[in-house]
Amino acid sequence: MVHELEKELGYRFRNRKLLENALTHSSYANEKWKNSLASNERLEFLGDSILGFVVAEYLYRRYPDHPEGDLTRMRADLVCETSLAQVAEGLHLGRFLLLGHGEEQGGGRTRNSINADAVESLIAAAYLDGGFQAAKGIVDRLILADAATGQPRNADFKTALQELVQRKKNQVLSYQLLEESGPDHDKTFRVEVTLNGQVVGVGSGSSKKRAEQAAAEEAIERLFPQP
Repeated sequence: MVHELEKELGYRFRNRKLLENALTHSSYANEKWKNSLASNERLEFLGDSILGFVVAEYLYRRYPDHPEGDLTRMRADLVCETSLAQVAEGLHLGRFLLLGHGEEQGGGRTRNSINADAVESLIAAAYLDGGFQAAKGIVDRLILADAATGQPRNADFKTALQELVQRKKNQVLSYQLLEESGPDHDKTFRVEVTLNGQVVGVGSGSSKKRAEQAAAEEAIERLFPQP
């Protein structure tokens, strides 16, 4: 069955245990072996760094005239949970995951966070199995082949803002709900984001999460304006 997944990945593993490890959620490892280290969490850690580097290099070379702020926003879009979950959906990755009983019953196979983490784990597993080019090939095929031409698809402005402000030490970002209005079926949330206690952005949305993203987007435009 995993041969189908390898076909979609465009990579065939020599070490099958690495592939199995990449598909093993912590709930399964804890339930079966009582050992969280047997899960894909360590691979996820490594895969996150590999993915970030490959995408950063691609954007650096692809957009030589874009400033750092643009590149940061574009990278955040490409590696965010939503984008990786879409990649997982295209791979039908949920079918191959090893989940504990509780996670299985709770709909873990379709949970964005679990699927996105598994994509990162697969990238790391390919790196350990076949080297950097094997991992890069997967990223190129599944993530960069359809990269947006400068415009965000699922932009994670909160992550982009965090990365931008962290270029300096001791920067503190905070989000505060200002207002919640409207009927239950059509609420509007208004949120402000502060940097070191100063308001740098305000946003509205149909959920608190969307309002936070809108506030972060405004903060980026204010703090890191495009030339």
